[in-house]
Amino acid sequence: MQIAHRITIDKNMRFGKPVIAGTRVPVDLIVGKLAGGMTYEAVMKEYEITLEDILAVVDYSRKGKRKTLKH
Repeated sequence: MQIAHRITIDKNMRFGKPVIAGTRVPVDLIVGKLAGGMTYEAVMKEYEITLEDILAVVDYSRKGKRKTLKH
C-alpha cells in the first residue's frame, strides 16, 4: 500500500515498516544514514536508489515528525 510518494508498506515485508517503493530499503535506515553524515550520493550508491527516492524519504520523515509533534 502506498502511504506517500514513493513510500509503501506491506505487512509481509520488513515487518510492515515503510520502505522505498519497489525496494526492500526501509525509510528509517535511509534517515539514519543521512543523519549519520552519509551524503545523498553515497546513500544512492550503497542502496541503489535514486535522488527522487531520497527526497521522498526526507519529505515523508519530515511530515511524520510534524504529525508526531502535534499530538
